[in-house]
Amino acid sequence: MTAPRIASRRRSTSESTIELELNLDGTGQSSIDTSVPFFDHMLTAFAKHSLTDLTVKATGDTHIDAHHTVEDTAIVLGQAIREALGDKAGISRYGDALVPLDEALAQAVVDISGRPFLVHTGEPAGFEFHLIGGHFTGSLVRHVFEAITLNAGLTVHVNVKGGRDPHHIAEAEFKAFARAFRQAKALDPLVAGIPSTKGAL
Repeated sequence: MTAPRIASRRRSTSESTIELELNLDGTGQSSIDTSVPFFDHMLTAFAKHSLTDLTVKATGDTHIDAHHTVEDTAIVLGQAIREALGDKAGISRYGDALVPLDEALAQAVVDISGRPFLVHTGEPAGFEFHLIGGHFTGSLVRHVFEAITLNAGLTVHVNVKGGRDPHHIAEAEFKAFARAFRQAKALDPLVAGIPSTKGAL
């Protein structure tokens, strides 16, 4: 019987305090409160579409900027993913998803490789400056993927194929990443041991 793939992490700095729990073998249930409403929406979508149960309670200096709280939460999420994956025995390892949201279309490819690397392309010019929901700037989308990728040890390619509305573009990116991660983390009964010729990931 496979051990539960769960993790619980806490991180506290002068800028933020993050408490996070996840279960990679969940059903997509979530309870998210980061004090940044649009980020709550994105993490809820990630949980739902990756079938990861996720609880997040985060507070921080959002009176200055949402940046610290968002990035620190993503760091902790990445660390928890890495912990919960354990030795990665029996996983599919790779995932690929192409997700539309109305006029927006995003593709994500995930390799649970142990080698952090992010390729993030295709967001339209000016996207990074747009305020989504009044708190979340478009530039934070890339920061979130960078923090998760580096701390979880993932290779991730995210490409925006098209889109006009910043909300739709960001949400398509998060949902594509979630769906690709769902495939990659899945336990495959045909995989014996670690899915790497090196014997480790």
